[in-house]
Amino acid sequence: MMQLRKFPKLVAFIMLGLLTSWIVSCSDGKVNTNNQPAASGTAKIEFWTMQLQPKFTNYFQSLIANFESQNPGIKVNWVDVPWAAMENKILTAVSAKTPPDVVNLNPDFASQLAGRNAWLDLDTKVPTEAHSAYLPNIWKASTLNGKSFGLPWYLTTRLTIYNTDLLKQAGINQPPNTYAQLAQQAQQIKDKTGKYAFFATFVPQDSAEVLQSLVQMGVTLVDAEGKAAFNTPQGKAAFQYWVDLYKKGLLPKEALTQGHRHAIDLYQSGETAFLASGPEFLQNIATNAPKIAQASAIAPQLTGDTGKKNVAVMNIVIPRETKQPDAAVKFALFVTNNENQLAFAKAANVLPSTTKALADSYFKDVPANASTVEQARVVSAQQLQQAEILTPPLKDIKKLQKAIYENLQAAMLGEKTVDQAVADAAKEWDNR
Repeated sequence: MMQLRKFPKLVAFIMLGLLTSWIVSCSDGKVNTNNQPAASGTAKIEFWTMQLQPKFTNYFQSLIANFESQNPGIKVNWVDVPWAAMENKILTAVSAKTPPDVVNLNPDFASQLAGRNAWLDLDTKVPTEAHSAYLPNIWKASTLNGKSFGLPWYLTTRLTIYNTDLLKQAGINQPPNTYAQLAQQAQQIKDKTGKYAFFATFVPQDSAEVLQSLVQMGVTLVDAEGKAAFNTPQGKAAFQYWVDLYKKGLLPKEALTQGHRHAIDLYQSGETAFLASGPEFLQNIATNAPKIAQASAIAPQLTGDTGKKNVAVMNIVIPRETKQPDAAVKFALFVTNNENQLAFAKAANVLPSTTKALADSYFKDVPANASTVEQARVVSAQQLQQAEILTPPLKDIKKLQKAIYENLQAAMLGEKTVDQAVADAAKEWDNR
């Protein structure tokens, strides 16, 4: 399903075009610093999103017009930034103390800057009744050291998209629910069809799916002091799981060099039976591989013995250096309120992060002849009740992923024992 960084791509592909086509409206690369109050007393705020034009241009133009009509003293300038450019642009703007006033990011990256005190502390700015409107587990995704640095926005949960034809060829009646079942079916699929069950990436800069799988298998990544906590029997067992799959030839060799995009390509070409991804990709599969789409069905997200399921979150943050904190907070709350979240979720085929919007019948009821996409929406929403952010909000989360993935690779290639790989990854994290 993608990792949080993959989550915006899903927006690109549906939205994501899945979740997916992306254009930037700030082509000169300069930050608009014209956010000072105009002579008339009007507050001007700048709002940055990631890769949402042109797919959602009409939606945001209407949203902004509605906000401005309800708040005549505030004007909003919307700037859409390509996913690949956002990190550098916001880092530059924050460092220069000329940031936009409201920014669409994801918790993984936002938490890195939260560790540098870049964002406004929302605990003092967001009323209690507004805070309580959001799903509690999702709100936690934008907290660091006990402080809230962002508002939850749209969400997706991973599903297992599977090729019913390949499963029939392998003599399998039901897709796996757990990683243990996946390993069993992977061997059966390889023996009966010569194809792979699935693809997972171990590229450190790419999807966090494998990192999240460790947590689902019962591994604690870091302790309360932020030290490595995975050099344990559970951690070694999780490392061994992935090492065994690779050494048995049940994972493509390019798992060490290719990212999550390759998983989509393999599934669409009929070379894998399962794809762990967001429901937003179903439409892309229908467009790119109609025959595979016809044979595709959906099942709940894979998990481990813990039963934990992951959710990908996009959030909205407000830079601490904004000249218009009150107007920025008001707009951020407007973008993420129940009504607007429900409207955007329907437009983008994603999930809302407010309790009331998620309770809408749109996420519960589908006709008897529902399409795979409609079925996926309901399964995704049902999963959200138990879903959580599996990776801790650490400003160096990518360094943790790098340490684990690189040592996992070494064990998969036989360069280290599993015990040594786990110990080295823990040491690398603690000595960073």
